[in-house]
Amino acid sequence: MDRISHLPDELLLKILSLRPSAKDVVATMVLSKRWKFLWMYMPRLVYDDHIIDINQSPEYATFSRFVERSLFLHKAPVIETLHLKLGQNCGSGDIETWIRAAEKHCVHELIIEIDKPDPSYKTPVTLPGSLYTWCRTLKTLILSNAVLVDVASPVSFPSLKKLSLTCVKHGGEEFVNKLLSSCPVLEDLVVEQREDDSLTIMSVRVPSLKRLVLHRFDHNFSKNQSQGFKIDAPSLEHLGIFHTSGFCAIETNMTKVVDANIVFSTWNFWKKLGSVTSFKRLYLCIPSSNDVYPAGSVFHNLVHLKICTCETEWLNLLMRVLKDSPNLQALVLGQCHYLRSSEPRPSWNPSWNEPSSVPECLLSSLKTFEWTKYEGAEEEKEAVSFMIRSAKCLKKATISITSKSAESGKEHETMIKELFSSSRRSPDCQLECTVKL
Repeated sequence: MDRISHLPDELLLKILSLRPSAKDVVATMVLSKRWKFLWMYMPRLVYDDHIIDINQSPEYATFSRFVERSLFLHKAPVIETLHLKLGQNCGSGDIETWIRAAEKHCVHELIIEIDKPDPSYKTPVTLPGSLYTWCRTLKTLILSNAVLVDVASPVSFPSLKKLSLTCVKHGGEEFVNKLLSSCPVLEDLVVEQREDDSLTIMSVRVPSLKRLVLHRFDHNFSKNQSQGFKIDAPSLEHLGIFHTSGFCAIETNMTKVVDANIVFSTWNFWKKLGSVTSFKRLYLCIPSSNDVYPAGSVFHNLVHLKICTCETEWLNLLMRVLKDSPNLQALVLGQCHYLRSSEPRPSWNPSWNEPSSVPECLLSSLKTFEWTKYEGAEEEKEAVSFMIRSAKCLKKATISITSKSAESGKEHETMIKELFSSSRRSPDCQLECTVKL
């Protein structure tokens, strides 16, 4: 211990940062005089509470006082991260007290992570209004399983660059607009809406935004077209939309998007996708190939494409995007989602016919082809046959076979290898074929 005590403060603080919570860090003050005040300069503080019932747990009061007192005693001019892991027993007043205690520090990252609501708690944790104005130096705000309420006072996050709202109930569409408009330099936004969220339309109008991820899952697969997202983010570079119902409206041209992940279970999608042709990487899981984007659109920049095969018309979608992506270099196919129990496995789509002309990317640019969870269904056989026969510049093909029996899996593997060996292709192209039961 004496040897460690002689290390520089910066190194000792890094050692303390490996402790899981602030309680463990503060406990080191009893080690020696050298350690007595060191904890007060920690740049990262994690307070962890998993008390279930405040009425039967006096330990919670001790925890609350510990958080407040340790924050008041803290001497670091900047707290890089303040992380609160809280149970449903925590009240708005507690959080407000801790926020007040931390006001003297320049907090850069605030994480309030609340346990998932317990059925015995009828009222979820509501965050105090002081949260919206307390720290003008905040760069990252991450909230989960809480309630945001509208406030009469102005909302101000002048330095906020990253905002994450996971299963957070919002104070209405007007308040969400006010919240986002108060973040003039916001670059990264993640929203995962609860199924019972009363906010039906999420409007994202942020000129500075570079990364946007939107989740809304409805386990009943409602086709309510009044729910959805509106996006106006001209500086966007990375886009992720995971939506099981409703609509998505893009209100402005986004010419800087290079990475997009699109998952929809119902299809009432973009009328402006044709203007978003800057994609370099694209992942699609959608029910229909119709009206995905306007005819005549060409994705000259697209080099990596991933198509989910859990939807019935995935093959039509694949062929359309291949036709319009002349410089594609990597293609990944696979069933990425569990099929809904009420629906059978998508069957062979008789409306698909092998194209009379091979897409340009298969003739001149496609180098890697990967298929995960290949099951040997009729449409899968047609697709793999077409790809291996047509891709003249292919360097590597990887196919992972999913089968209920070893015998069936080996049959599929033999068929693919025979097709591969008989196809005209680059002599240095390699095939990897594995069977998973």
